[in-house]
Amino acid sequence: MKIKCVAIDDEPLALALMQEYIARTPQLELVKTFDDAIEGKLFLQSNSVDLLFADINMPDISGIDIVRSLQERPMIIFTTAYKNYALEGFELDAVDYLLKPISFERFTRAVNKASEYFEYKQKTERPGPDSLFVYSEYRLVKIPLTEIDYIESLEDYIRIHLSAGKPIMTLMTMKKVLEKLPQNEFRRIHRGYIVAVSRVKSILNKKARLQSGAELPISDSYLDFIADWRKV
Repeated sequence: MKIKCVAIDDEPLALALMQEYIARTPQLELVKTFDDAIEGKLFLQSNSVDLLFADINMPDISGIDIVRSLQERPMIIFTTAYKNYALEGFELDAVDYLLKPISFERFTRAVNKASEYFEYKQKTERPGPDSLFVYSEYRLVKIPLTEIDYIESLEDYIRIHLSAGKPIMTLMTMKKVLEKLPQNEFRRIHRGYIVAVSRVKSILNKKARLQSGAELPISDSYLDFIADWRKV
């Protein structure tokens, strides 16, 4: 399935280059281009697309303000000549941020990232997603489910502990991340912990010992996990 996209940029040469790059990219289908930001905003408010390439610094309305005005947001790749907009762009969950002049190689890396995320979103509508996508340190990060040991709650954030490598922190609630995980593979065992069922090596005194050696408490509210684990 092709990714339907729109490009908005008030610079004709930059817009023409973006159009050329999109035409050279098989997984993309260009729906429309706009050199007028207001027209682009109005089109997006009444038409659904999968991906938006938006210049940030435009005279009438910024690309950031366009995105903020949309109730249903597509994936976003921001383009700009100014580095100082990066933080604000990623706060809107942008897939990537391209600094002008943009090479085709860098454009392709951004599109590949969007393609992976697009496929992930399609899979989450069907059973059996194999990866979790989260935003961490202003980047979209793909985490294979097989690499997750357990997830720890830190108030508004969660820390995802992996079988190898550093834990990954992201702004997300435990409830939200549970919605993204297969229920038969990940279970909540405590207010502060979600565990990968396959990583549990033993249970003793309401504590789950993982293959990594970590020990996690099992609260009284989730004691049914022990009985279910015995059946695995």
